[in-house]
Amino acid sequence: MIQIVIADGRAERVVISAMRARAAQANQAIDRSVAEILDTVKEKGFEAVRGYSLRFDRAEPREISQAELEEAYAACPPELITAMERAAANIRDYNQRLLVKSDEWRSPDGGVVGRLVRGLSRVGVYVPGGTAAYPSSVLMNAVPARVAGVEEIIMVTPPTENLNQAVLAAARIAGVDRCLAVGGAQAVAALTYGAGFIPKVDKLVGPGNAYVAAAKRMAYGTLDIDMVAGPSEVLVIADESADPKYVAADLLSQAEHDTLASAVLLTTSEALARAVDKEIIRQTGYLSRSAIMEQSLRDFGCAIVCRDLEQAAELANEIAPEHLEIVTKDPRALLPAIKNAGAVFLGAWSPEPLGDYLAGPDHVLPTSGTARFFSPLSVDSFLKTMSVIEYDQDSLAPIRAQIIALAEAEHLTAHANSIRVRFEEEKA
Repeated sequence: MIQIVIADGRAERVVISAMRARAAQANQAIDRSVAEILDTVKEKGFEAVRGYSLRFDRAEPREISQAELEEAYAACPPELITAMERAAANIRDYNQRLLVKSDEWRSPDGGVVGRLVRGLSRVGVYVPGGTAAYPSSVLMNAVPARVAGVEEIIMVTPPTENLNQAVLAAARIAGVDRCLAVGGAQAVAALTYGAGFIPKVDKLVGPGNAYVAAAKRMAYGTLDIDMVAGPSEVLVIADESADPKYVAADLLSQAEHDTLASAVLLTTSEALARAVDKEIIRQTGYLSRSAIMEQSLRDFGCAIVCRDLEQAAELANEIAPEHLEIVTKDPRALLPAIKNAGAVFLGAWSPEPLGDYLAGPDHVLPTSGTARFFSPLSVDSFLKTMSVIEYDQDSLAPIRAQIIALAEAEHLTAHANSIRVRFEEEKA
């Protein structure tokens, strides 16, 4: 089912180019529609949001009560509640260990400098509705924000007839402050500009359909966003010691997301590549989303046979995958060679779904090669910093001439004057 490519300096480049091209498929019709929604909501406020909600979701935007969250929590199976609470605890612990603090210190000049760290005031979390409802995404987006000290977390989700109970229970577990039943690009617009009872936020995070993704991209700059997400992807580096059954299962776990998902194996063993292909065919036969997986693997899946693990690491860094699994005899030995990946999973017992749900690090990860410069969502994503500078006369005096020299070199005489007047050196 998957194409097997022998790396020769050209064949693997064709595969990499295809992966990049799949994420670049822009839909101009969607962009035009979303731009109109954003402009209309900006101009007309809540009435526009209400109109779009009735048009697209056939329901009024509304506040979801705390009682509804409690009822949803009580209605969920106990094993699901246990799993979500365990996941939330792990996410909380992971982010608390990453949390940076405000700090101040003496500069070489004798003044006091430092940095204030503050949580954002208000953050929005978008959660898809209907069949594409992901309670794990509620936890992964809201818990780090809570750890960061965000003052108010607003969750929005489409106003479906029956709101997903697991999503509402996850909101309760994560400590979301308000839940609003409003979705689509109109929800993004409302959180960007403010509309009636829907407040504007400083940052918007969370997955959505193509309209939501386009709206977030267009709103960026008026508010912050987590990232522009592309199709999901996994890359597995494996040698002859890997179990083909495990490798195939992990490739399929990403291929089932959608037909644009990418699942790639980099291996030093052609025999393993062929064994993995057989396992993919076998396992696909009993999995529920087989049609999606088959198309995904046919279009964007492959196994590339590399001459050695060094070449595999070089290709992995060039691809910069969302998820990177290293399934070799000594996975940690290859880790220093890895520069670009959203999340790295080491060894046969660290499958990608572990990171999706329970380990603690976030599953909101850079895609489409953006792991070259973007980082995973974390507590850092919900913090902002402010510089602190405090000098007294004794610490400013010895460096006044240097400040004046720099200011005059830039022809900013008022800057220079601001220093001179403090030492009675202003010009007559």
